[in-house]
Amino acid sequence: FPIYAETLPKTAAVLHEEGKPWVLDPVAIGMGQMRTELLMTFKAYKPSIIRGNASEIIALAGLWGLEGGSDTSDVRGVDSTDSVRSAAPAAVAVARWTGGAVAISGEEDLITDGRQLVFSQGGSEMMPCITGTGCSLGGVMTVYAAVADPFIAAITGSAVYNLAGTRAAAHAKGTGSFQTDFIDELYVATPDAIAQNPLTVEEA
Repeated sequence: FPIYAETLPKTAAVLHEEGKPWVLDPVAIGMGQMRTELLMTFKAYKPSIIRGNASEIIALAGLWGLEGGSDTSDVRGVDSTDSVRSAAPAAVAVARWTGGAVAISGEEDLITDGRQLVFSQGGSEMMPCITGTGCSLGGVMTVYAAVADPFIAAITGSAVYNLAGTRAAAHAKGTGSFQTDFIDELYVATPDAIAQNPLTVEEA
């Protein structure tokens, strides 16, 4: 407990002060006092990208006192009880506060910089059956954020995930082979294929 409570805010503060990108995943927000206090502390350090499910983003906006947010009563562990589109106002408000990007994972992914809404299509119904896909997506977005604008990094991370999920599902026999095929498809994805993954854009 003391290690996380002390080191995570200090790390976020240094990254913010140095202008270095960092990604926040408010997983299971509301489950425990330490988690809530840490997420409240992170508000001042404005993450470059925030990636979560719809309920987590709504809860985070509520915790931070931003438009579109509510309390954490609708969060059920790591699962979302809200739709992606219902979380759009909260995502826009959070993105406008941080000046970065917010990405919501779901049947279609929503990525926003507070001005535009990008809906990234693809993926597979098997993806939620594989533990850690959401968390690892945050890691992929972090890699892209090291070399690109947060909004572009989040869009690209979502696109490569949806592309790999679609391709893996086409030949996987079940969730076991899907997991292996998914990782392989991430590895072999080309820039052109990632850029061609379907998406739509709307004004926020």
